[in-house]
Amino acid sequence: MVNQYETVFILTPVLSESQVKETVKKFRTLLTDNGAEMVHEEDWGLRKLAYPIKKMSNGYYLLFEFRADSKVIGILELTFRRDERVIRFLTTRMEKYAVEWAEKKRSGKRPVIPEDEVVVVNKEKEE
Repeated sequence: MVNQYETVFILTPVLSESQVKETVKKFRTLLTDNGAEMVHEEDWGLRKLAYPIKKMSNGYYLLFEFRADSKVIGILELTFRRDERVIRFLTTRMEKYAVEWAEKKRSGKRPVIPEDEVVVVNKEKEE
């Protein structure tokens, strides 16, 4: 079954621009060679990490959004673990509403939550 996934991975900050492009191309090619369809790709650039990882305080963030069979995720994550340039990664399956929200975000339209799905939280204290 084909699902839509989103993966964010962080590369070590010591890579040159060409090394980053080469690494991104490697993972993109891995996905497409295994039957995945790339939906969207974002380069978030060099950012400060929330906490040090392997004595590094910065990392190069990238996001892939793709449609693929679930077996491709195992292959991708195994490759992430084996690549010393990747310091962290997270892959999630996108639910129907997450896919819609991501498409609207990319198109520049403000996502709107339908009224029947809005959860109202009562802020009054219970006595």
